[in-house]
Amino acid sequence: MEYIDSSSRSFAQNNKPAGCIFCAYPKECNDDENLIITKGRSAFVIMNRYPYSTGHLLVVPYRHTSIFSSLTNEEKLEIFSLAQHSVSVLEKIMHTDGFNLGINIGKAAGAGIDTHIHLHVVPRWNGDINFMSVTAETKVLPEALKVTQQRLLAEWNKTITP
Repeated sequence: MEYIDSSSRSFAQNNKPAGCIFCAYPKECNDDENLIITKGRSAFVIMNRYPYSTGHLLVVPYRHTSIFSSLTNEEKLEIFSLAQHSVSVLEKIMHTDGFNLGINIGKAAGAGIDTHIHLHVVPRWNGDINFMSVTAETKVLPEALKVTQQRLLAEWNKTITP
């Protein structure tokens, strides 16, 4: 409901934290509140606070860069390994029909945070597009973020992360 309530959306948009959340959040000792699912050596997985669909995850390198070609081999390998594990976990707990995986590079490409590159892992289901996003500019999520977070965390460590 916090997301759906337009006053909450306005509040969230007007009160964004200073600096880069992708740099700040992993350094804080507050993974639960920051919706961080796991931390690797060169990248981490975080839930999208304003998701396109339930279970929308972001895989983010720790190093602050917006330049795709600057990713190191270690970063590329871990980002895609974490994305692969994210897909496996989401398939198990959400019974998905498909996924969108993508990197929006630059504002023109739709990047909400264009200064720090990140990979979107978006679960999809047959028929998941609804009229609310088209007519009311509102996204409807069938499950609260915290519930999804607990389901992800419970499943995440059942299998070995690549």
